[in-house]
Amino acid sequence: MKRILFIALLVFSNFSYSAYPSGPLRLIVPFPAGGPTDVIARLISTKLGEALGQPIYVENKAGAHGAIGMQAGFAAPADGQTLIMVTVGTNGINPGLYKKLSYDVNKDFIPVSLLITVPIVIVTRTDTPFDDLAGLLSYARANPGKLTFASAGNGGSSHLVPEMFKLRSGIDMVHIPYKGSAPAITDVLAGQVNLMFDTLLTSTQHIQSGKLKLIATTTANRLQAYPNVPTVSESGYPGFEASSWYGLQVKAGTSPEIVKRLSMEISKIMKMPEVKSRLDQLSTVAVGSTPEEFSKFERAEQDKWAKVIIKGNIEPE
Repeated sequence: MKRILFIALLVFSNFSYSAYPSGPLRLIVPFPAGGPTDVIARLISTKLGEALGQPIYVENKAGAHGAIGMQAGFAAPADGQTLIMVTVGTNGINPGLYKKLSYDVNKDFIPVSLLITVPIVIVTRTDTPFDDLAGLLSYARANPGKLTFASAGNGGSSHLVPEMFKLRSGIDMVHIPYKGSAPAITDVLAGQVNLMFDTLLTSTQHIQSGKLKLIATTTANRLQAYPNVPTVSESGYPGFEASSWYGLQVKAGTSPEIVKRLSMEISKIMKMPEVKSRLDQLSTVAVGSTPEEFSKFERAEQDKWAKVIIKGNIEPE
């Protein structure tokens, strides 16, 4: 009797696994079309749709630092047909930034895979009076309150990473928030703001064109593309590390078999030469993790940014 029951359960499990997906899927992107999150989402959705044998339609639901899109994912059925693109903002920063959210990122969603990480770099105009981190620090200390940094908005990674640096270094920098990365970097290029802790994804073109110079990186190790540029960690602040990142999640209650399959397919996609080549062009790093690895990573990110938010007295817009 036990053998018959075991076989029945095995058959049912295999049937459920093979029946997924039951039709076209949607991938909710909590940010506007055309932005970095959207670009990555469309690359991944195309390959994942091919692997699953069903098209994946990207649905942009922007607003409230990604909270509107997350709410849409929370309202979706727990059947794996709706995927949610999450970021350092939605799942690393927002839990500590907002006192009340209509969902809990750790209880109402299941991590599937960490997709990519994006290096964060300190960039400034080529004519600024400092060329490295030591020079930046000397300038800031000699000119208290005059050094300005741009961000893509209050409470985002381009705001909190420099806030973390301010806490570690003790220097005074004035935050100038913008409505997105494009206007922020535009004013850095124009000399209206001194510098920006920007993702390499959005600043690469300006570095390569010679309009911006790279002062330092906030990654754990030096970037392969810029081996002569030191990290903040090796420049006197050991352990200082921060990156932007993107991941994939589904609604809590989704079958473990579906979560496992999605994670396995993502892992394969991240190893595809054409995908790695495209991600290299975008100055990002392919990861592809297990659900357990992604969950552990998210918790560590939440702890790190919650401390910065509290110590820096950061409030949402």
